[in-house]
Amino acid sequence: MSPKAKTTSAVGQRLPFLLSKLKAPRVLERLEQTATTAREEGWPYEQFLEVLLEAEVFARDASGARNRIRHAAFPAHKTLEDFDFAAQPAAEKPVIMHLAQLDFLAGRENIVLLGPPGTGKTLLAIALGIRACLAGHRVAFATAQQWIDRLETAQHRNALDDELKRLERYGLLVVDEIGHLPLERQAANLLFALVARRYERGSIIVTSNRGFEAWGEILGDQMVAAALIGRLVHHAHIVTLKGKSYRLKERGTASAPAVATQPAGLRPTT
Repeated sequence: MSPKAKTTSAVGQRLPFLLSKLKAPRVLERLEQTATTAREEGWPYEQFLEVLLEAEVFARDASGARNRIRHAAFPAHKTLEDFDFAAQPAAEKPVIMHLAQLDFLAGRENIVLLGPPGTGKTLLAIALGIRACLAGHRVAFATAQQWIDRLETAQHRNALDDELKRLERYGLLVVDEIGHLPLERQAANLLFALVARRYERGSIIVTSNRGFEAWGEILGDQMVAAALIGRLVHHAHIVTLKGKSYRLKERGTASAPAVATQPAGLRPTT
């Protein structure tokens, strides 16, 4: 071994220990090959360090995204690539793809997905939620009834306000299936509390198989429904899906739904 090789080996012999202390396994995995390439091509020190750290950062980002998706508790892993826009001639794909850029999260705006059962509302909600996870946002997904159960449990512990405050740490909440079952007055009040607490503080994606005109019946109180809708749609993008079941279409047993979209909600967003 040449004196130069011996010197190089001696200089780098503590790197595996140091990298293990820093918890940088990807740097360690790529160290030898990257160092060889850097020497052969005469890289400046900064380039060598950048290439090693870039690999570590990319790996950590991917791991973080996987963890965020897992903790979001999506009922399935669906992406926008899974959504068959071609099967829906009236679908405004540019609107959905614009929402997928996640500007609505920065503006603390909401998305409301309305339409008959099976028309793709939950799939779109999941896909947008996964996009948010990949972009580094914390997301939580649950049905309306599951959110109510969660808040009722907190209320019984006299910790409702603490739970609502904890949920403020999430960039996005998904409330699926409002209107699937009618709610009792107390449950409706808890759902209102969740929406009101998020108002202009954080984004919500809501799906419902009933139009807003039916929410008074769903929530069992016209006043609560009006207050909830007012806060939900003040800064909102509304997508209304129409037609037969999208799920049945995927199985080849029904025609595809048409989709009408409203990118700006019921009132101008600010």
